[in-house]
Amino acid sequence: MELNENIKSIKGIGEKSEKLFNKLGIYTVEELLCFYPREYDIFGRIEPIANASEGKNIIIEVSPAALPQMIKRGNLKIIQCRMRDAGGSIMVVWFNMPFMMKTIHMGTKYILRGRVINRNGMLELSQPKVLSMQEYANLVGKLRPVYHLTAGLTNNAVAKAVTNALEAVKLDGDYLPADIRKEYNLVPLKKAIKDIHFPAGKKECMEARRRLVFDEFFLFALAMSQLKKNKHVKNSKYIMDKYEYQDRLLAKLPYKLTEGQMNVWNEIKKDLSSGCVMSRLIQGDVGSGKTIVSILALITAVENGGQGAIMVPTEVLAAQHFESFTELLEDMGINVCLLTGSMTAAQKRKARADIESGEVDIVVGTHAIIQDNVVFKNLVLVVTDEQHRFGVRQRESLSGKGDEPHMLVMSATPIPRTLAIILYGDLDISVIDVLPTGRLPIKNCVVGTNYRTQAYRFMAKQVSEGHQVYVICPMVEESENMEAENVTDYTQMLRETLPPSIRIDCLHGKMKPAQKNEIMERFAAGGTDILVSTTVIEVGINVPNATMMMIENAERFGLAQLHQLRGRVGRGSAQSYCVFMAGNASKDIMERLSILGESNDGFYVAEQDLKLRGPGDFFGIRQSGELDFKLADIYQDADILKMANEAAGKFALQDIYSLCKKYDRLKERIMAYTSDIFL
Repeated sequence: MELNENIKSIKGIGEKSEKLFNKLGIYTVEELLCFYPREYDIFGRIEPIANASEGKNIIIEVSPAALPQMIKRGNLKIIQCRMRDAGGSIMVVWFNMPFMMKTIHMGTKYILRGRVINRNGMLELSQPKVLSMQEYANLVGKLRPVYHLTAGLTNNAVAKAVTNALEAVKLDGDYLPADIRKEYNLVPLKKAIKDIHFPAGKKECMEARRRLVFDEFFLFALAMSQLKKNKHVKNSKYIMDKYEYQDRLLAKLPYKLTEGQMNVWNEIKKDLSSGCVMSRLIQGDVGSGKTIVSILALITAVENGGQGAIMVPTEVLAAQHFESFTELLEDMGINVCLLTGSMTAAQKRKARADIESGEVDIVVGTHAIIQDNVVFKNLVLVVTDEQHRFGVRQRESLSGKGDEPHMLVMSATPIPRTLAIILYGDLDISVIDVLPTGRLPIKNCVVGTNYRTQAYRFMAKQVSEGHQVYVICPMVEESENMEAENVTDYTQMLRETLPPSIRIDCLHGKMKPAQKNEIMERFAAGGTDILVSTTVIEVGINVPNATMMMIENAERFGLAQLHQLRGRVGRGSAQSYCVFMAGNASKDIMERLSILGESNDGFYVAEQDLKLRGPGDFFGIRQSGELDFKLADIYQDADILKMANEAAGKFALQDIYSLCKKYDRLKERIMAYTSDIFL
């Protein structure tokens, strides 16, 4: 079996299974083998109930102390049964599993595995799995892969498909030269792929992950290193020397730019008037005021006879930018237009016609801007917002709409400078390191689940004062292998817990784009009081009236992502709050989360995260995806990133050509980052 064959060639996958795998973006054997586990289920030993503590996953052998009871709360059916062993007892709870009423019998012993939670000061075992003695014996001490799933596809089905693929596929050959593997202590690729799915133990799993992370960074670094080597000063046709619009805009703003904003704007002005093409990255923490600096650059482009475009990652953010740009610039005679995928065909046709004729000065949009049928009359400046959501290829596509236009990219991701130079080495880097005046620092608290009742009261208080609240959960729906708060059940529970007058909405990434936009727009307009969401709101929504965020199972996120999430509040003049609720309140987890309690500075958080976390901490923690890496995490794997960058620097362009000729699939993977080195 070849890597590029359709997954239907794998034993056990028929048409129905194929469609389910396709929903996960898996079409070929290679894509299945690169569909890495998101975490591992590690089965421990049976413990006494006395060892139970909040947030802990525990396996106990118990028998019922009383018959199970069913409690109904709306559509929710809760089964409760007190279980005991020789040293104590604990309440066991199952949700929406009424069949447990007939499963549990007095006088019978059961092996239960689940997470211990604190409910109203009492410990409970929540939604445990019931195991037979044989099942337990087969699983104890093993690391079982846990995959991202879609409805109708089980974890076992994915694991079985991977097993069958590994048995049948040719995995011979390793594109990394033996001396590189030896120098950086990397296992062979074939072993890494097998061990990332089915490791014999934690050591093998870590070694496999290290090799695959190195590969991701190495191929990215090959592309970047060639861009840097080829980086040279390009002469620009667009020399900007008129700045009257800048003065008019600064005079009408109800605030003064911070020193950090002015410093960066002066760097941009120097670039624009230099006679050379600008390629600059603005790094600025959430809420630091990057957008107004980009507006200054865009109106300067217009004043000097050209067009500008800004590309953002979500339609809601594009719409919000369009509204604020229009309001700010309408009395200056600057025409702004919106271009997104969900606009009607007629709206898109008109927008494209106005862009091509030059009727439009500034275009605000999503990926729709880089479609082939969008033609600019005279594009002289391109801006990409939330740069970590766009790859180098998308930057190239937008720049390709003009004749070597100036380029400005912006990122709110607090990447330490040493890593930013590797990731964005083809760009000059500016940093806005001061928040605008008048912004009150967010008040943070890191708590266990026993604080939840107080948090709900505080939520209701914020709503009664006319404010809005976010609740972030790590999952869309309950998973058989992962105990964490999930969006759909949580929304239902919150509606039953809080007063009926409080309007609560649910949002997650599996919804259709139109539905997501409608929910986010309703929240932005004040039509929803509490939005229960996955991390889909990490970028793309600006609601100054939102003053509180509570993040459930905060331990399941990386610190950098938690910092990005809390940046959704604190955007207005009112005091804002962020509650980081840990489902597992162990000492190490609370120590890590306390960094967020100590500081609102994203760069400080990122640096502390690098110091505190090592490569042994990857189980169950994932930062937000930077540059579409599957496994690699630029914070956690900073040392591997530096090694891969060092290794890539040893390869000349001819070496890369030779590798790609020998291993044809490499070229495709490198071109995912940039096509420049093959042009």
